[in-house]
Amino acid sequence: MTLTKKCVLLFSCIIIISCKGAPLEKVSNTVSNPMIGTWKLLMTTTVENGDSTVTDYNKNVSFIKIINQTHFAFLQHDLNKGKDTTALFVAGGGRYQLTGTTYKEQLEYCSARDWEGHDFTFNIELKNDTLVQSGEEKVEAAGVNRVTIEKYVRQLE
Repeated sequence: MTLTKKCVLLFSCIIIISCKGAPLEKVSNTVSNPMIGTWKLLMTTTVENGDSTVTDYNKNVSFIKIINQTHFAFLQHDLNKGKDTTALFVAGGGRYQLTGTTYKEQLEYCSARDWEGHDFTFNIELKNDTLVQSGEEKVEAAGVNRVTIEKYVRQLE
């Protein structure tokens, strides 16, 4: 190979490498979907048969919900590491759709297997780092027919 051909080849390689373009910047998906992130459940109000029950998730139980562009997942466990009668672990997840303030979950996986394959539609309110989700949970196989109001706070990443 002649010196001229080597120079042309080297010059061509330099041009190709320099035309690679700038790397793509990470775009925050929370702008287009503010629900994306990790959420810690603070409190749930459950209304069943006209009776209301409030559960504080800051005492004996921890619950988080993780939402990405297409899926959600939730994890719940007792804070005593399963060492007493409060031993508890619940997990689930699946696909979701968000249209305005309507959030619909399709529960594909759940440790409470009777819940799998059900859809749940919720109304959401987002204000700063707080998410309030409310809607009906109805699962005949599990004997569940109730309204829940859940209050979450966004976890810093």
